[in-house]
Amino acid sequence: MISEKDKSIVRELAKQYMAIVDTDKQRAMFKRMQDSNDLKIVRPPVLLDEIPWYQMNMDGELDCVCEDESARKVEYYFRTKLFYLKHFKADNLCEPFFRVARTVHSTGMGIEFKTADLKRTDDKNRIVSREYEDVLEDESALELMHDPEFSLDPEKDAQNMEFYTELLGDSIPIRQYGFGYMSHVPWDMITRLRGVEPMLMDMYDRPEYLHKIIAKYESAAHKQMDFVEKYLDVLCPSSLHCTPAQISGMEGGGLKSMWLRAAAQSFGVVSPEMFKEFELDYLYSIAERFAYTYYGCCEPLDDKIELLKTIPNLRKIGCSPWANVERCAEQIGGDCVLARKPNPAYVAINTDPDVIREETERSVKAALKYGCPTELVLKDISTVSHRPENLIVWSETVSDVLDKYYG
Repeated sequence: MISEKDKSIVRELAKQYMAIVDTDKQRAMFKRMQDSNDLKIVRPPVLLDEIPWYQMNMDGELDCVCEDESARKVEYYFRTKLFYLKHFKADNLCEPFFRVARTVHSTGMGIEFKTADLKRTDDKNRIVSREYEDVLEDESALELMHDPEFSLDPEKDAQNMEFYTELLGDSIPIRQYGFGYMSHVPWDMITRLRGVEPMLMDMYDRPEYLHKIIAKYESAAHKQMDFVEKYLDVLCPSSLHCTPAQISGMEGGGLKSMWLRAAAQSFGVVSPEMFKEFELDYLYSIAERFAYTYYGCCEPLDDKIELLKTIPNLRKIGCSPWANVERCAEQIGGDCVLARKPNPAYVAINTDPDVIREETERSVKAALKYGCPTELVLKDISTVSHRPENLIVWSETVSDVLDKYYG
């Protein structure tokens, strides 16, 4: 049972949210994001994501008062959205409806990570340092690995819809969906099972073994895609792992109306030749099943872009703080979106507008010089040292730079 008080609190927040996002201004912003992903040169979308919200509460704006735990989660969702809309001079990925994901169960692949040690600097911060046990040292571990099996849970779906419908009433439309986009980052998983250094050494000492491991993940990805094609309806997201997903050409339904997001962060020090052998050669068959591919995360890719262009349906390439943005822009040109990730270290303690301005101008000048559609997404913000103003200053400074170069 949800109390009338909790319903009233959440519905009022939802109405405030809808008054901002269900507008022509918001729709025009989404159209600009679509134009950017359609490879048109427009004012770059600017976003902030992966924000340490527990450090952001100003004047009690993020204080939750609902009594029901599930209602509090929805309340917090709307409070963070409203905070973003109020304080950041940036774009946003707020949709004029509330998403409810369908419940999908997975058996997994038969092998799990084991944490050997964990270190944290802040008990409230979800960003921690982990050391994992090597559970793939012996090739016999491969016998434990298998394709995952997936199943739906209609009863849980019905319960979820009943709860959100009762809680939100007619304050905001509710849309239940099966899938948004697929993330394929097998090397993030393998390094947790094997370890980064052992995995890198395997490329030289045990390449056949490493091929057997990544082949398992390629097979599992196709199993998941087959399930999505057969059983799940697709609702294209506004956010594609922290970047705008709005784009033309998502017709056809199924995987052909979806993005694929892929990366191999531990391959930042791997040669282009090994990158192709151990990553791309296994990615091609997966990427060709989707409408578009976005490649990259925190790894520098400025020495691999020509190889990346061989990925089917490639539309967006990540340019991390550790990549040479000039070199990236020169190689990308107008072929893909340059997804620039500014350095979150510049907001971690104090924020110097001059430093932010210089970094932003360097990115913008490179994009304009080489005709790159581009976006600026500040992400991986593990801390702002409990100084919300750091992100406010960052967004204002970046906006000022874009006013100068794009109007």
